[in-house]
Amino acid sequence: MNQALQAKLKTLPRTPGVYFHKSASGEVIYVGKAAVLKNRVRQYFQDSRGRDNKTMALVAEIFDTDWIETESEVDALFLESEMIKRYMPRYNVLLRDDKSQMYVRIDMKSDWPTVSFTRNPADDGADYFGPFYNGFALKKALRYLRRIFPYLTRQRRPGQSKLDEDLGLSPKISDGSDAYKAGLRKLISYIKGNRKAIAVELERDMKTAAGLHDFERAASLRNKLRAMQELQRRVMFGDKEFLDISKDKALADLAKLLGLKNIPVRIEGYDISHMNGRQVVASMVVFTNGASDRTEYRKFKVGEKNDDTGNMYEVIFRRLGERNIKSWGHPDLLLIDGGKGQLSAAIKARDERGIKLPIISIAKREEEIIIHKTGSQIDVTRIEELQKSIHQDVAIHEDNDVYVVNLHPTQRNAGSHSKNLRGSAIDDDSSRDNFTKSSIATTDIVKLFQRIRDESHRFAVSYHTALKRQHQTKNQLEEIPGIGPKTRAKLLRKFGSVKKIIEADYTELQAEVGTKKANLIKRLS
Repeated sequence: MNQALQAKLKTLPRTPGVYFHKSASGEVIYVGKAAVLKNRVRQYFQDSRGRDNKTMALVAEIFDTDWIETESEVDALFLESEMIKRYMPRYNVLLRDDKSQMYVRIDMKSDWPTVSFTRNPADDGADYFGPFYNGFALKKALRYLRRIFPYLTRQRRPGQSKLDEDLGLSPKISDGSDAYKAGLRKLISYIKGNRKAIAVELERDMKTAAGLHDFERAASLRNKLRAMQELQRRVMFGDKEFLDISKDKALADLAKLLGLKNIPVRIEGYDISHMNGRQVVASMVVFTNGASDRTEYRKFKVGEKNDDTGNMYEVIFRRLGERNIKSWGHPDLLLIDGGKGQLSAAIKARDERGIKLPIISIAKREEEIIIHKTGSQIDVTRIEELQKSIHQDVAIHEDNDVYVVNLHPTQRNAGSHSKNLRGSAIDDDSSRDNFTKSSIATTDIVKLFQRIRDESHRFAVSYHTALKRQHQTKNQLEEIPGIGPKTRAKLLRKFGSVKKIIEADYTELQAEVGTKKANLIKRLS
């Protein structure tokens, strides 16, 4: 252990939080959570006979350690999950016991929604939160929250036991599904980080109930407030109230690289997915404070055409419409998955909407950042300075009206979306603390962009795949002009299946639907 790290460890707090072990090059090699940061982090540097070879290799490579304090152990659980997704540390892959990702699923569209866990989120209209890497801790955290916001874990059935309801873990049927959904919305809001607003609302409702002499309801609300205090205000990562985004090096370095006045709180990523111009869809993923915010994701159906630039124009034009800006908020930065064409299309759509908004793109194959000299609405002073200097970690060249920035010039990517780069190494670790020097910490920026790009691609492909499956299983009769829903239903009642309808004798079809429609159906056979 070097002297600087030894001195730094003496300042570790006795609070819950997340710690980041780093190598000599500044790469985050391991992310962990702790109930007490001082105890957990110092354990790595104490003699222990129980260590395996992988842990010993990790300790030998640790050059520096940073940490972020949280308000509770549950905070640390959620924050650790997001940071592992962000940095993809090498030793987390080697040392992690629970290698499968887990999501929290809430189907708010049901009459009596349930809260469950899954390892394979589906495009079924339900809300998903995650992924999380420690399934045991996640389930334990949700059990705590259930005492405050009762929820169902399975659909209600006639004659079902009321034990959970009597214990206050499930909603009361007599209260109705609307009241239950209101409570679930509070749970979702709590998971998203709106802790203070919920506490204020509960306290207000408690005082109102007491004023109306509804003491039973006032006592129930009082108990919820006390339970929240006992949980030490446990919230999910993504809450701006406890996370100081200025500590996120990727966001801070990105703001400096792009000459942004403020750190980009809301970054939106876009991608187009289709199969030869069919089932064309687009994804919009949102990263708030550098972390994925799945509740803000949106998907678009686009016109059936094999034109990525035209499709991107349509999506950005729709996104920046007055109604969507009002409903979804104003982004701080748009990241387009594509090259010069897609970037130009997005800029054109933005300009036609008359909105001030920085837009850049990331080219698929080599993961190069493309910045339009004027259209991106970015101060390119820093880019020009880096272009003129000899720099081992950034390669910049001009391509007519754009700058192409390679943040990992010493590494190659085999193909689009096929590999996650780790960025370039930085030999002089001290230079990472001073962005104005010739050196620039590009590794964290690369990983942030990769995370957004990969998530937008995943979301677009999943939606496209869902539509493609629907099309493949579509009733062939629906594609015949002149055969309406009533006729299809009549034929299915008579013959039982589409296959039997097509194979049916012409005379039988004619007797059911007439000569004209029988001729149309027989053209399928």
